[in-house]
Amino acid sequence: MSTVRGLIINGQEVPASSGRTASDINPWTGAVCAEVAAGTPEDIRRAVDAADAAFEAWAATRPAERRRIFLRAAQLMEERVEEVVRLMAAEVGGVASWAGFNAKLAADILLEAAAAVSGPTGQTLATNSEGVHSAQVRVPKGVIAAISPWNAPVILGMRAVAMPIAMGNTVVMKPSEDAPIACGLLISDVLHEAGLPAGVLNVVTNDRADAAEVVSALIADDRVRMVNFTGSTEVGRVIGVQAAQHLKPAVLELGGKNALLVLEDADIDHAVDAAVFGSFMNAGQICMCVDRVIVHRAVAEEFTAGFAARVRALPYGDPADPGTAVGPVVNPGAAQRVAALVADAVAQGARLAAGTGQVEEPGTLIRPVVLTGVTKEMRIYYDEIFGPATVIHVVDSVDEAVTLANDTPYGLTAGVITENLATGLEVARRLRTGIVHINDQSIADEPQAPFGGVKSSGYGRFGGQAGAEAFTDTRWITAQTSGHAHYPI
Repeated sequence: MSTVRGLIINGQEVPASSGRTASDINPWTGAVCAEVAAGTPEDIRRAVDAADAAFEAWAATRPAERRRIFLRAAQLMEERVEEVVRLMAAEVGGVASWAGFNAKLAADILLEAAAAVSGPTGQTLATNSEGVHSAQVRVPKGVIAAISPWNAPVILGMRAVAMPIAMGNTVVMKPSEDAPIACGLLISDVLHEAGLPAGVLNVVTNDRADAAEVVSALIADDRVRMVNFTGSTEVGRVIGVQAAQHLKPAVLELGGKNALLVLEDADIDHAVDAAVFGSFMNAGQICMCVDRVIVHRAVAEEFTAGFAARVRALPYGDPADPGTAVGPVVNPGAAQRVAALVADAVAQGARLAAGTGQVEEPGTLIRPVVLTGVTKEMRIYYDEIFGPATVIHVVDSVDEAVTLANDTPYGLTAGVITENLATGLEVARRLRTGIVHINDQSIADEPQAPFGGVKSSGYGRFGGQAGAEAFTDTRWITAQTSGHAHYPI
């Protein structure tokens, strides 16, 4: 018997107004692992009603009380690691190490939110007026729309709501149809068990066919004051346009075409380790994954041989098997898309150094792929892969490596492997990305650090002080402290 879950509105689990449910499918077995309420625009209105009604009281809640809720939630999240491992294997085919990391980082996000609750909220300003106190203060925006993805569901679901709520906002969350529990309902369960008041966080799940209508209703509601979205660039463009039409700010964390630069002086063993992890963690389904390894010709042969051998040996298959390193992709459509990118490249002359590019049973599994000889005419050169495949490019200089790394519409993250820190820092300065890691691969996330990209990878920042500022408005306040103001008329 699969799990049946309702919407979370005003602290209560309720059915959708339509009475319908949507099936949550296990990508490995094809079985229904859960049925969730298929929310409608009417349910969005009910959720925004609850969030709007809860806002004033939550914004006025003492910092110490808010902090206690987040600290308790972090403890509860840490206690749910085994549950998260089972849930992510069933919902999205996540392997145990990835699921465990999701639970741990989600707990850390809650700890960072707890710390941010009592951070400075303003500063005194200089003023030219006599007897006036002038200040700028940060105040909560109101109701925030949070749209969360399936690929790192617990991390990104928690990130979508923790800092907005910590800053005194209330939230209506629409989780991905591919992980409605892990990136939505689980987050709500943890926070409400920790004592979050009713109405502060509301979750509306939906049927995939209704997604556009539900999201549009959420963004269009006049009481929603901001949108945060993590997902594909294609969908992000639509959401960004809709938010702009309603004059609402947005934080958009979108796709990437991330490069790992292996320079001439790199430690090759370390570079191979970094490339394997960066390319194939979560079957390549992380926005920060390495899509391209850019290697100096002097070390290209050694690196390629070592990397391809490691990739060919990666255990892949059942995500519930503790020995599996690379599990399935999220659904058959995703598998076919990745396979088509590989097939297009091979048909135009690219070479397979590892893997076949073929979809294997149960229709969501692809043996990890490494391609060489990729050119600009091939779709995989520019398209985000978002699956278990990566490309090796060979270059003759640092300048060529930087130029190639920047030859993409995306700009999320990058890694640089070099034994010369000064060179690494100079390369990092020249890369057009929101994040760069020197002597590491492209995947990293810490809740106290600003996270986000440039160009088609989105705008705005989650995390740390930047995240706190993103989910508040700056207000200028003056007070006449002595005498009375003088007016010319």
